[in-house]
Amino acid sequence: MKLRHFLLIGFFTLGNFIHAQEVKKNAIEVTGIAEMEVKPDEIIFNIGIKADNKNDLAENEKKLFEILKKNSVKNEDIDFKSMYQNMYSKPKTFVKSYQFKVNTKTEVTQLFEDLNQKWVSNINIAEVKNTKIADYKKAVKINALKAAKAKADYLLESIGKKTGNPLEIIEIEDYTSDASLPAYAQRKVSNIQMEAEATQDYSFDNIENIKLKYSIKTRYEIL
Repeated sequence: MKLRHFLLIGFFTLGNFIHAQEVKKNAIEVTGIAEMEVKPDEIIFNIGIKADNKNDLAENEKKLFEILKKNSVKNEDIDFKSMYQNMYSKPKTFVKSYQFKVNTKTEVTQLFEDLNQKWVSNINIAEVKNTKIADYKKAVKINALKAAKAKADYLLESIGKKTGNPLEIIEIEDYTSDASLPAYAQRKVSNIQMEAEATQDYSFDNIENIKLKYSIKTRYEIL
């Protein structure tokens, strides 16, 4: 009898648990999406300088730093990347590569005019950034969550129900990152030596905005 009694208790307990699980399934699942365009305030450039020998290369490197300093680029915003000798060119050419960062205080158009030198082998955009991108990403995610809640509210209201407590909140992988490289910007400065037009505008106003887009999937109780 005791065994039967325990089995009955176990059966009712299991039944209550299954019933509770069924109640939890009484939910609505929605996805909220939010977008934002952010104006860049930093641009990171790749630049290569060249010379026929190491002494000339060192002299060109000095000229490069002088030009960057003149255009308000700080030493800490200049990074050495690589150095090599092109064995296949005639004469053999020494090449040194750097990255440097400019901000909105830099007159980019003037900088490019100053860098239009024979010893500059190439210059292109590596990254376009915004220094407050983390705050903007948070704002977009919050707006996506609010959009999901609003969607659940009006959908349930249409059938006479209400939105209850959130049961699940899932952040869907973002479609963009905190740094971007717009194709437009890359194309315009792919090689400064190739640009024939002296009036080209390389200012921040001519760089595409960084696009942020996030999706949040949620499940809410139905009341």
